Amino acid sequence: MAEAVSADAPALPRPRLLRQDWLDLSFLHWAVEPSAIAHHFPPGTAPDSFEGLSYVGLVPFRMANIGFPRGPALLQGFLETNVRLYSVDATGRRGVVFLSLDADRPDAVAAARSVFGLPYRWARMQHQKVDGLHTYTTDLRWPRVAASSSVTVRPGPSLTPGPFEHFLTARWGLHVARAGRTWYLPNEHPAWTLQSAELVDLQDNGLFASVGLPGLSARPPDHVAYSPGVPAVFGLPRQVP
Repeated sequence: MAEAVSADAPALPRPRLLRQDWLDLSFLHWAVEPSAIAHHFPPGTAPDSFEGLSYVGLVPFRMANIGFPRGPALLQGFLETNVRLYSVDATGRRGVVFLSLDADRPDAVAAARSVFGLPYRWARMQHQKVDGLHTYTTDLRWPRVAASSSVTVRPGPSLTPGPFEHFLTARWGLHVARAGRTWYLPNEHPAWTLQSAELVDLQDNGLFASVGLPGLSARPPDHVAYSPGVPAVFGLPRQVP
């Protein structure tokens, strides 16, 4: 049975592994049938669903203040755009499965791929804030993959999160396949501050196709939101049975 969805993170066991700030996030989500994406999930996990549907998220944002739990930042920051799915494992833990994490720091990409097995890819990226609009551009620079995207969002008034928003954003870990096993990497952060948002423009030039979801952006997203961000901390990974 899946754990309850909660806007407040469960206590994160010590020791802590990493800290990072997630800033200026835009959340775009498309509803999909769980069976249509089930093959993307690592062993021991399955698509999580809300009222019978699962979701694909496109989340561009700024990463900052990256380092160990104590001490100075090891990296001041970089831009990231990820495509993600929502998972539940055999123990009932809800999480995120990343299909791609595109970032503009080659050293961060190499470290995340080698240490955690996460599907990071190097890209040239920009984030601009002009007249209240946030525009995120991604141009992949990855072997044998040609893809780019541009997302422009206009944040609106404060949004009171309901069960659906909590389902999409209150995720206290990620699932990843590594070394022939599936792992759960837990995190904690304050409850999200969310704003309603309008998608002004979306240009998908092969981004969704590059992760096996061609044609998804041909229709508008089913949900759009914005957050100024949260500080996050990660704990030690745990094996999924």
